[in-house]
Amino acid sequence: MSNDPQGRGAINPYAGMRQVPSFTVTSSDIQDGEPLPAELYAAHAGGSNRSPQLRWSGFPEGTRSFAVTCFDPDAPTGSGFWHWAVANIPAEVTELAAGAGAPAGTPGSELLPAGAVTMPNEQRQPAFTGAAPPEGTGVHHYWFVVHALDVPHIDVDPQATPAVLGFMMRDAVLARAIIVATGEFGQAA
Repeated sequence: MSNDPQGRGAINPYAGMRQVPSFTVTSSDIQDGEPLPAELYAAHAGGSNRSPQLRWSGFPEGTRSFAVTCFDPDAPTGSGFWHWAVANIPAEVTELAAGAGAPAGTPGSELLPAGAVTMPNEQRQPAFTGAAPPEGTGVHHYWFVVHALDVPHIDVDPQATPAVLGFMMRDAVLARAIIVATGEFGQAA
């Protein structure tokens, strides 16, 4: 992997993958290169464990579905930390509301479109888990990525990890839209 060629200040977890065009993702909650708001931190880190609002446009013709992921390559694990992964978002859906990453059966979970599947995060919960960088680990980079796919759905076990989702969809990715926000220990307090 190479250092981030877009100047985001982190190692690019997608640098070693097949390169594809980009499209646009925007958010009322997060901005590229800016700190995460407190609400997007885990509850034990002073936040609300809420997923951000995301809206995307300009994706390629032939897009038949989307996947949305959030990954922290700076987590002190040797393998990063998956915060969120949603597969099988229908092609006509171009926005996820804030809080759509809530656990099934809780307020907000109804905000995901029918047919979408949330994979278990690193805490083995099929939901968004907020930032919680450990003390002394510096600035973390949270890669919120919308993947435009050329298939209507990915046939992946709903209990599989986000890494398995990435493997299953690797050849179906037409383009990616990326926002990289930052976070540090104590930032939400």
